[in-house]
Amino acid sequence: MKHSNNIILLSVCAVAMAFAVAGCKKKPATDTGEEVKAVGPQFNADSAYAFCAAQCDFGPRTMNSEAHEKCAEWIAAKFKSYGCTVEKQSADLKGYDGTTLKATNIIAHYRPELTTRIVIAAHWDSRPWADNDPDSANHRKPVMAANDGASGVAVMLEVARLLGTTHPQALPKGGKTGQTSSHEGNGSEVGSPQIGIDFICFDAEDWGAPYWADVADSEDTWALGAQYWASHLPEGYEARYGVLLDMVGGQGAHFYREGFSDEYAKTIVDKLWAAARAAGYGSFFPDERGGYVTDDHLPMNKTAGIATADIIACYPECQQSSFGPTWHTINDDMAHIDKETLRAVGQTLIQVIYTEE
Repeated sequence: MKHSNNIILLSVCAVAMAFAVAGCKKKPATDTGEEVKAVGPQFNADSAYAFCAAQCDFGPRTMNSEAHEKCAEWIAAKFKSYGCTVEKQSADLKGYDGTTLKATNIIAHYRPELTTRIVIAAHWDSRPWADNDPDSANHRKPVMAANDGASGVAVMLEVARLLGTTHPQALPKGGKTGQTSSHEGNGSEVGSPQIGIDFICFDAEDWGAPYWADVADSEDTWALGAQYWASHLPEGYEARYGVLLDMVGGQGAHFYREGFSDEYAKTIVDKLWAAARAAGYGSFFPDERGGYVTDDHLPMNKTAGIATADIIACYPECQQSSFGPTWHTINDDMAHIDKETLRAVGQTLIQVIYTEE
């Protein structure tokens, strides 16, 4: 992640945070006051945590690095093992400094035979510079990106694993889900969602211009993989809506309504926040506006025309950054990943998927 191009309304968010912490009781998920029951299998946070750690085991997944290439193969193989049809969208993209970036968007299709589809996305690359680290000596070092990258992919992989157990015919012949889980048996009991899902791992999101770059308009230097995908959609491709996951595993994270998401995809934001309440995780999703963030959802909304909401952490009381204390620092590592945050986001997605018709 990226660039916040509007100042967060700290006073409003701080008040909202206080109410969110105090009001942890599940709220009704509909305008009529009727409470929506939790549905779908239980999201396994231990499994998601392991997926996050496995990506970090490759090291920082910076563009054009060996770790980047090896992790791409691993991500694609995991989605395939859960019955998804996987394609790689490769492109040579130009960084802000003219560097040629060997980018790969990894696209995994769950139940590709279904024409009614939604998109769940996250970026998987690491920022090459820890340019927000409190120690300026670290600014040219790469970021491990446990939260800012790996966490979103980890949540998607766990959702794909659960879908593989609930729709076993999607698995390859003789295939297994691969990751053991204390909730693995839930799948056969809850049934299969009747909607197709395109999981998209965007590349080259975090090559945005650092503060030392002399770039007039740095916003276009972010989300390069998403920009490419949005302008190269297959003919006739349609999706009901999209959900972008960014920094969804950090300690102390809360997810405020991101500004562009509210403008382009308000009904989707409403759907997600209601799902969080129904799943029992409304305290993680304050029903208040955060800031406006330049992220992968912008080309999804503007270029692809797919109404997409960004689930992205907001820390209104953090002096270092509204994106949290580890954002673009060398401390964005597994020591600062919280399983409960992963669970809150993952179970919210499960709730949404299993209530689609």
